[in-house]
Amino acid sequence: MSALVEFAMFPTEKTQSKSAFVARVLDIVDKSGLPYQLTPMGTIIEGESVEEVLAVVNEAYKELQKDCERIYSTIKIDYRTGDVGRLQKKVGAVEGKLGRKLHS
Repeated sequence: MSALVEFAMFPTEKTQSKSAFVARVLDIVDKSGLPYQLTPMGTIIEGESVEEVLAVVNEAYKELQKDCERIYSTIKIDYRTGDVGRLQKKVGAVEGKLGRKLHS
């Protein structure tokens, strides 16, 4: 089983730049030990179950709730039985169809 969860999370009432808050969230994601990919618009985490990944997201909420009164987030979930390592395989499949590496 494999769950890919893409999420973004940040406070709405704080400064215009959100990078300090995103860094706090990414510290939790990184320490989880789960494979992840940071993008300019969010973070993708891969786990064996949706529950496993959402536990990391929940921990991030708890971190921001310490000093943020309002937190905005988006979450997308792609669950599939079978394959693991889809974080890399999905990009590789598209590159294979193109016959070349994509710029990242």
